[in-house]
Amino acid sequence: MQTFFSRFILTACVLASSASAQVKLRVDTGWLFARQDAANEWQHVTLPHCYNALDGVNPDAKYYQGTGWYRTSLRIENPYPEGHTLLEFEGAGQKTEVYVDTTLVGTHVGGYDRWTVDITRFGNGPIPVVVRCDNSRDVQMIPSNLSDFCLYGGLYRHVNLLYMPKDYIEDVCIDVWGNRITVDQQYPLQVEIIAPDGKRVYRGDNRKPITIKHPMLWDVDAPQCYTARIRYGEQRIEKRFGLRTFEFKEHGPFYLNGRRLLLNGTHRHEDHAGVGAAMTDEQIRREMQQIKDMGANFIRLGHYQQNDLVLQLCDSLGLLVWEEIPWCRGGVGGERYQAQAHRMLRNMINQHRHHPSVILWGLGNENDWPGDFGNKVDTLGIRTLMTSLNTLAHQLDPHRMTTIRRCDFCADIVDVYSPSIWAGWYARKSTDYREMEQAAIKRFPRFLHAEWGGDSHACRHAEGGFDIEAGDRNGDWSESYIVRLFDWHLKEQAQMDNLTGSAFWTFKDFCTPLRPNNPIPYVNQKGVCQRDGTPKESYYVFQSYWTDKPMLHIYGHTWPIRWGNEGEQKEVLVYSNEPEVELFVNGVSYGKKQRCLTDYPAQGFHWQVPFVAGENHIRAVSPHLTDEITCEYQTEKWGAPAQIKLSYRNGLVTALICDQAGTPCLDSKDWIEFSLIGDGFMHQDEGSNTGSSRIQAANGRASIRIDLTGKVIVLARLSLMPSIVKQLVLPSKR
Repeated sequence: MQTFFSRFILTACVLASSASAQVKLRVDTGWLFARQDAANEWQHVTLPHCYNALDGVNPDAKYYQGTGWYRTSLRIENPYPEGHTLLEFEGAGQKTEVYVDTTLVGTHVGGYDRWTVDITRFGNGPIPVVVRCDNSRDVQMIPSNLSDFCLYGGLYRHVNLLYMPKDYIEDVCIDVWGNRITVDQQYPLQVEIIAPDGKRVYRGDNRKPITIKHPMLWDVDAPQCYTARIRYGEQRIEKRFGLRTFEFKEHGPFYLNGRRLLLNGTHRHEDHAGVGAAMTDEQIRREMQQIKDMGANFIRLGHYQQNDLVLQLCDSLGLLVWEEIPWCRGGVGGERYQAQAHRMLRNMINQHRHHPSVILWGLGNENDWPGDFGNKVDTLGIRTLMTSLNTLAHQLDPHRMTTIRRCDFCADIVDVYSPSIWAGWYARKSTDYREMEQAAIKRFPRFLHAEWGGDSHACRHAEGGFDIEAGDRNGDWSESYIVRLFDWHLKEQAQMDNLTGSAFWTFKDFCTPLRPNNPIPYVNQKGVCQRDGTPKESYYVFQSYWTDKPMLHIYGHTWPIRWGNEGEQKEVLVYSNEPEVELFVNGVSYGKKQRCLTDYPAQGFHWQVPFVAGENHIRAVSPHLTDEITCEYQTEKWGAPAQIKLSYRNGLVTALICDQAGTPCLDSKDWIEFSLIGDGFMHQDEGSNTGSSRIQAANGRASIRIDLTGKVIVLARLSLMPSIVKQLVLPSKR
C-alpha cells in the first residue's frame, strides 16, 4: 500500500468534453441508419442513436447483436489555413470503423471512451462519411456478455466536428499539490486563472508552479471550481478545476476537506426507456438532478466510463464519483483482451482525471465470475491483470485511489475494497446488516460498501407489514418490503461512526439480457426509479434520511386499493425529515409523532389505524408540509382469476384481474399481455410498468400507455390462461 494514502490528498481536475477544440460543431443531424440484417432499409436518425433502443426489452426475442451502419455528408469548412479537421466520437458501441467514401480512416474498440479520427487530408467541402458499429459477441473483448447489463450498439453519444489551427495540442494536464498548481510544462502556455468568485488570481506563463493563496475548496455542499484560460498560439483552451482533500481512514470513516463525511451513494447505468444508451443531454441532466435531490453525495458509475456530461454534472452538483472500466465478470482473456483493459483505463483516467468529483478509479467488477473461459476461475491470471491495472492507474494519477467490487482474492491489490453484502435479499437477513458491515470494516483496511438493496416491481404492495427477521423476500418483489429493507439499512448506517459510506444498487431500473423472467422481462428492477425515471416509493425513503430540504411523503401513492377485514388495524407509514408529523385518516387525527432515528420503521412516523370499506382519505401534516392520498379499502374476499376488466383514462389502458363475481384479485401476480389493432401507438418495449406489452400484475393490475391517432382495439389476456381475454374499443384521440 502506498504511504501517501495515509495522508490528505489535494487534487485539481479539469472539466473538458473534447480534445480542446478551437471550433467544435455537433453533427448529430442528417444521418441515415441501417442494420446489417436490413441493409436496404435506411432510416433517418438523429444522434445520439442506439439500435437496441427497443429490442433490449422485447419480451419475445433476444436483443440484436451485430452490425449497424450510419452514413451522412459533412460539409467541411475549416477556418484555419493548414488547420486540422477531426471527427470526434464521445462513445460508440462496441467496435467502430470510420470511412470517408470507401477509405478506412479510423477504428476503435471499446464502447465507452472518447476518441477522434483525423480527416484533414480530405480538405474542405462536402465529404461522405460512413460509420460501422458492431456489438457482436466477442469473448476477447470487455465487457463480457455475462455482464448484467446490455452491450448496446450504435452512435449512442454525440459526434462532433473539431477544427484545430495548424499547431495545436490535444489536451493540457493540470496538477495540484496543496495550493500549488502545475500547468502542463511540456508546452509554452499563457495562463489565466479565475477563482470561483470571478476574481482573477493569476496571469502569466506556465514555466513555474502557480501558488493559489487562500484556496476556495470544492465540496459536496459547495462545489466551487476555478477556471483556467489557456493560450497556445492561436489555440484557446478553457478548463475548470477544483481543489479538495479526501482521506479513507484505515478501518474507519471517510473525510472530505478535513471533516468526516458519510458517503451516501447510488449507482447508474447509461440507460433509459425508449432510447437505450442514447440518452439526451436533457434526460441526463434530469436524472442527475433527481439523484442530488434524493440527497446523494456519492455515485458509482457502473460499470464503464460514462458520458462526460455526467462527470461535469457531478462536479457542478457536488457528487463524489467512483468510475470504472468495463472489465466485468467473465474471467480474464488473452493479449487482445488485456490490452483493451489497459487502453480503456488509460483513456478513462486521461479523459476524466481533471474532474474534482472523481475520487476512485474502478479496475473491475465481480471479476471472480467464471464462464467465458471455462468454469474454473483463473485466480493467478486475474490477479496478474489486476496488479498491472493498479500499477498503471497510480502511474497515470498518483492522487486518487483504486478500487474493485467483489473479488476477494484481489482485495489486497487495490486501495479500497467492497465485498458482496446483500443483507435481506441475496443473503441472510436485514437485521444481520450491521454485523456484516462491521466484519468487513475490520477485515479490509479501506472498505466502502457498493451494492446493496433488492428488486421491487413498481406499484406492487403487500398488506400485513413485514417481519425483517424472516429474511429474504426475494419472491415478493413488493415496494412494501423494499422500503423496509432500505429503511433498516439507512437507520443502521447513520449509527455507524466508523463507516466510510455505501452506494445502494441502483438508482434506476435498466435493461439486462440476463433477466428474461423478471416481472418486467429483461429489466433489472432494483432501482428506486423506474426505467423512465418515475420515482418508486423507495425514492422517498432515501430523501427522508439524506436531505436537509423539508420533505414529506405518505407511503402508498401508487397503492389505489388496500384490503383487509372490516375494522382491522392497518399500518400507515410516512417518510419525512421533519421533526414532527400528525396523521389524519378520514378527518380524524391519530396523533402527532416525533422523528426518532431508532424508532423503526420510518423513523417513528408509523401508525396503526382502522379503514372503512370504500374510500379513505389519508393526510399527513408537518410544520412545513402537507401530503395526502386517497385509497379504496376492499373487504370482499376474492377467488381465482376468471376475468379481466379494461378501462381507459388519460392515455392509459388498465387491466384489472377479477374473479368470477367481479371482485378484484388484489394478490394476483399473473402475467398480462397487451396488444393493439388499429391506428395508434402502444408503448410496448420501454421496460417500465406502463411501457411493457408483457408484464406481471401488481396487485392484480397492469397498465400500458396508448397514443391514439385513429380507432383502435386494445386486447389484454392472461398469459397462462389465454382463454381469459378482454378487448376495449377506443375512438381516435379520445
